[in-house]
Amino acid sequence: MQNTKIKAGIVGGAGYTAGELIRILLHHEFVELGGIVSSSNAGNPVHQVHDDLVDETDLVFASELAGDEDVVFLCLGHNNSKAWLLKNSLPATTHVIDLSNDFRLHADAEFEGREFVYGLPELNKSRIQQAQSIANPGCFATAIQLALLPLARAGRLTDDIHVSAITGSTGAGQSLAETVHFSWRSNNVSIYKPFTHQHLGEIGESLAQLQPQSEAEIHFIPYRGNFARGIFASVYTPSDLTQDEARELYRNLYSDAPFTTVSDKEIHLKQVVNTNKCLLHVQKQGKQLLITSVIDNLVKGASGQAVQNMNLLFGLPETTGLNLKSGTF
Repeated sequence: MQNTKIKAGIVGGAGYTAGELIRILLHHEFVELGGIVSSSNAGNPVHQVHDDLVDETDLVFASELAGDEDVVFLCLGHNNSKAWLLKNSLPATTHVIDLSNDFRLHADAEFEGREFVYGLPELNKSRIQQAQSIANPGCFATAIQLALLPLARAGRLTDDIHVSAITGSTGAGQSLAETVHFSWRSNNVSIYKPFTHQHLGEIGESLAQLQPQSEAEIHFIPYRGNFARGIFASVYTPSDLTQDEARELYRNLYSDAPFTTVSDKEIHLKQVVNTNKCLLHVQKQGKQLLITSVIDNLVKGASGQAVQNMNLLFGLPETTGLNLKSGTF
């Protein structure tokens, strides 16, 4: 139990992931939310940008951190976290949780005296608890890895893996582009970065951590969806496991994972939106084992998982501040 509150700061405070992080941390009983840095909004009330926080906070965006933070969340665009850390020195005792892809791969894990642990709690819980800094996983990577980790741990990834996954428009961030406009997204679906998505690297490293000798290739087709938030992933691979054997593997691995649940019933996106949950459904069709995985890309895929990692860093129960409820209608 914490005797004093964790002082938290956020850099890149105007984006979607920062908005989710602020929403969660404002109601976290062991956190004191301090500096929320936004170079474009310094001096403006936070609720003017994140208008779902009207009457929730009187915090104002700052131009720099206060300097006494116990943990700093970097909610910057990809390739910007390294640049920020080079320009802004933090005490060695300050934990950093980075939500970009700058430190997720083994080759990037050490930077300016910091070692970043890959922050997927279902894979690296004990390492996270001892970590100095955390590289928060990507949203697609989270959904896909949770669908595959039990097979990798059992040495069962012996054939090619096929993934089709669709994400909401918030996955693209707030930067304006044709493909995030309502008139483009509405009643529309499209693919992007087929077979080359940047999250494949971190997925491959995690699977190799559990099954080093596997030569299975991942064939990943990402889709843009005509909804705001959530990821629905379908993952399939040939397997000689029965459906019951496969489900038992999944239940065993996630028996102590408070946010990852194996469902007997088919699952859908609304069950997890606005929560830190991942729901999985496992079924066998002929020779193919099909795993369906659903998460909220902004919560379990980003800010909620970042808070889950913070809880582990500071010796709190993983679920603290994250008992969030979805709405199915």
